[in-house]
Order: sequence, then C-alpha cells, then structure tokens
Amino acid sequence: MDGPAQASARRRPAIIADRKANDVPRSLRRYLSLEDFEKRALRHLPLPIAGYVEGAVETGKALRNAEEAFRRIALAPRILRDVSDRTTQTTLFGAEYAVPFGVAPMGFSALAAYDGDVALARGAAASGSFAICSAASLTPLERVAEEGASRWFQCYVPGDNARIEALLKRLRDANYDTLVVTADVPVTGNRENNARNGFDAPFRLTPRLAWHFATHPRWTLGTLGRTLAASGMPHFENMDAERGPPLFSRTLTRSTIGRDRLTWENMSFIRERWPGRLVIKGVLCPEDATRAAGVGVDGIVVSSHGGRQLDGAIAPLDALPDIRAAVPELTVMLDGGIRRGTDVLKALAAGADFVFLGRPFLYAAAVAGDAGVAHAFRLLRQEIDLSMALLGITGVNELGLRNQAQLLHVMAQAKREANDGNTPIVAAPSGGVPTWSE
Repeated sequence: MDGPAQASARRRPAIIADRKANDVPRSLRRYLSLEDFEKRALRHLPLPIAGYVEGAVETGKALRNAEEAFRRIALAPRILRDVSDRTTQTTLFGAEYAVPFGVAPMGFSALAAYDGDVALARGAAASGSFAICSAASLTPLERVAEEGASRWFQCYVPGDNARIEALLKRLRDANYDTLVVTADVPVTGNRENNARNGFDAPFRLTPRLAWHFATHPRWTLGTLGRTLAASGMPHFENMDAERGPPLFSRTLTRSTIGRDRLTWENMSFIRERWPGRLVIKGVLCPEDATRAAGVGVDGIVVSSHGGRQLDGAIAPLDALPDIRAAVPELTVMLDGGIRRGTDVLKALAAGADFVFLGRPFLYAAAVAGDAGVAHAFRLLRQEIDLSMALLGITGVNELGLRNQAQLLHVMAQAKREANDGNTPIVAAPSGGVPTWSE
C-alpha cells in the first residue's frame, strides 16, 4: 500500500508536466507571464483598439488604484510544512473549477481578437474555468453559449421592465444559468483616451482610422478581414433582445437610454422573473452589498469596472474587507488590478470567493486566440501553485481561515501609513465607504 508521499506523487503529474517547455506550443513558449502577452498585443493592435482595451477614464486614477492596492500588500509565508499535495481547485455556486479565477466580461472582444468572444470562452472552458459573455460583444450570445460553453451572461439593462423581460426570455431560451447585472453604468464614463485615439462605436471610417488599419496589416487582415469574410459586418448583438446597430456606421449610435433609471426596484423585478443565479457587478459599498443580499441576489462582484467609470474610485481590493464583513454568507467575487498569481491569493485571503481578469486574457486572445487564452490560464495557475507552496498552504480554501486576519491587518496599516503622509480620508455621501488616495 502506498504511503502519503507516493499517493501525493501520483496525484500531481499534471502540474509538473505543465512546467515542461515542450508541453507548450512552440509559438507560445516566449510568453512567460501575462505581461508578455500585453506587450505583444499592444504592438499588434491599431492604436484606437489598443487604446480602448488598455485605457481607463479621465486621469486613470481608478485603474491605478486597483493595481496599486495589490502592491501595497505583503504576504507572510509559513515554512517547514508539507505542501506536496497542493490543488488550485475551488468551488463556486456548487460547481467545481480547476482554478479560482475566470474571464471578466469585455465588450468588443471580437474586435481585438478574431472571434474573440468565442475564443475567450473556449480557452477558459479548456482550462477548467469559464468566461462571462458581455452584452457589448459582437457575437450573438447564443453562439457563445453553444460553441464556447459559456453559461454566464453580463448585461447592461435600462430601467425599463419590458425591455428587461424580453432580454431575460432570450437568455432563458439560450440556456444561460447565471445573469450578471452591471450596475455601475448609469452613464458612460468620460473616456477621453477613446476620443484622443480615434475610437468610436459605431465606427466612422475616417482617413485617420484608415491609416491606423493600413499600418497594422496583420490585425486588419487577420482579425477584421477574417471577420468580414466569415460573417459579414459585425453588429452589437446582445445589448437588447434584438440585434443592435452595425460596428461601422455614419449615422447610427449605440443606445444607452434608460440606464440612469435603473433602480433596486428593477433588480427586484429581475429576481422575480429570472430563474437562474443572479449576480450584481460594480459593488464598492457595504451598504449596497447588504441591499443586494436583501433583494435576493446569489452573489456580487466587487469591481470598479476596470477603472472605466468613476475616476478615483476606491480600489476593489480596498473595498473588499468591509463588504465581506457586511455580507458574510453571500458569494463575493472581485475583479480589477489582478495580474499575478499572488494577486489572486491576496484577493482570496481578503475575502473573495472567486476573482476575474479581463484585459490580460483579451491580450492573450489577440495574440494567439483560444490557445493563447489557455496558455494565459496555464501561466496564472502555475504562479498560484508555486506561491501556495511558498506560503505554506495546500489549497486556496485555507486562505480565508489561516491568513485573512494577518492580511487585513497589513491592509489597515497600509491605509494608516497613506493617511500619515497627509493624505486625507474623505467620507462618501450618505454614509458610503470611506475613500482614500495617495
């Protein structure tokens, strides 16, 4: 009969094999981190597209806050523990996933990467996780569900119950089981970088835009050209129950009418009529988390919309501990600022049940399609596995029990140190979450 060490060795060949270079396609071996994909993708994409994916709102403070929050946190490893039998598996809403992270919803994915919405979903599914299909995608949600095995859909809904009901029916017919309502977009943020870079949607073909396309022939032929040849002019497919306007148009505009009327009453309406899991994305205040739980949602995503909405918004990681404390029984997820395996572990230790990344996976899809997405998953999973061993833990479920109190103490100390540097703490209106900045 094998002992524990022999049994452990049998259970771990997949992780060990993943680290052998010859198990990675030759074209992907130069990509050793998510940042490597980003550098290559930003050279590959025309400036309007690259700027849209990379950019944020106004000064970019919200995006920097999200990323810097992870850099302020230090981890305290434990030594001389048997960490030979490690696993990155986790459970979310009763389902088992190979990793504690997935792909956040991103609009225009099929513009940055050929068949990007399906590529993201396929790459995630092949890696034992999932991608959330975006309402701002250019691929019909039905096709993403069928070909990418996606069952999570993110929507931007107006405060109009009739339009909401029609969309819910479409999602039920397509067999989606989880609806993510993005609630932090009553209006579109002031994305000056889009205007400066010539990004507009629908696009208007100008000499400047034509020049950007002409100077990036690999993208123009390999992404835009292939898309036009395969399926014709892309349209906004999923903003409503019906198909939206085409990607290129001289006169049409995307409709955002009614988002500023969306209220908790509309969320109650959705809860009554949506039979699947319901998640609210864009929560940054404990009071909103409590209200969401009262409406009957199944989970929330702590998120600042990738820094694309309110300039200077609190970092999701900084908001997470108070939100976790306010809704201890609710499933709490997080996105924003995660770029390394240690970032994933910090978020889990701070109270998240699961996390999402957006831009890094879209960069990987732009460079190498679903194979690139799968490799990005592989890299991040390996980082988590190695960091778990160095921390002295064998499962991500240990983080909330063993390291949370120490991590939260470090987070509180980081805030105090920032305040000691003459940075004021400003209370948000109506008892909202205190925000702080450097």
